Amino acid sequence: MQPRNATVAVIGAGDYIGAEIVKKFASEGFTVFAGRRNGDKLAPLVAEVEAAGGRIVARSLDARKEDETTAFLNDADKHAPLEVVIFNVGANVNFPILETTDRVFRKVWEMACWAGFVTGREAARLMLPRGGGKIFFTGATASLRGGSGFAAFASAKFGLRAVAQAMARELMPQNIHVAHLIIDSGVDTAWVRERRAQLWGKEALDNPDLLMPPASVAGAYWQLYEQPKTAWTFEMEIRPFGEKW
Repeated sequence: MQPRNATVAVIGAGDYIGAEIVKKFASEGFTVFAGRRNGDKLAPLVAEVEAAGGRIVARSLDARKEDETTAFLNDADKHAPLEVVIFNVGANVNFPILETTDRVFRKVWEMACWAGFVTGREAARLMLPRGGGKIFFTGATASLRGGSGFAAFASAKFGLRAVAQAMARELMPQNIHVAHLIIDSGVDTAWVRERRAQLWGKEALDNPDLLMPPASVAGAYWQLYEQPKTAWTFEMEIRPFGEKW
């Protein structure tokens, strides 16, 4: 692993996708700034990254708070030039429409859409003077279609996709790669496994090819990172080969 004089910021460094993104970029020599709402939960990830020889800075971060996001990205950039920012906040909830309260709808939008806008804007503010950088956003099936019970989540993910697309059209001609990664699959997490078992029974977990391994998502982000600017992707869809679509 060759150390790089650059940082990667991961906003939404949760136990599964976020953690794998952190580990992948740390293994490639970046110093990774990892942020999540409960920073104490990052301790096992910090230990794993450092045991492998990687460099990580872990922080508590509420992406809905503009000042916290700005400070987080500024600190990453002061440590070393901020080369990559990955917005990976989840906010996946399911409520029947009559049970979707104003508070739920607004909170999901703040987490999955507005926070992404703030992250992208502040990342661009730091990258534009240097003339380059990469800003990636995690999307979902809900980025393209609303499902039963997902009015709040789909509206936020639709919005995030629109923000990312507008940013890409504006920033890519200025050498900033903006990409939106659509995960069209359940991801292999404890929450997804529990929900599938509740909906369809434990036999729904028998086929491992229907769930996306978090490490595969991290690999897709690395593929986006490595793309030459002569062939940049704005939107990438990934799904297991067994997923129907």
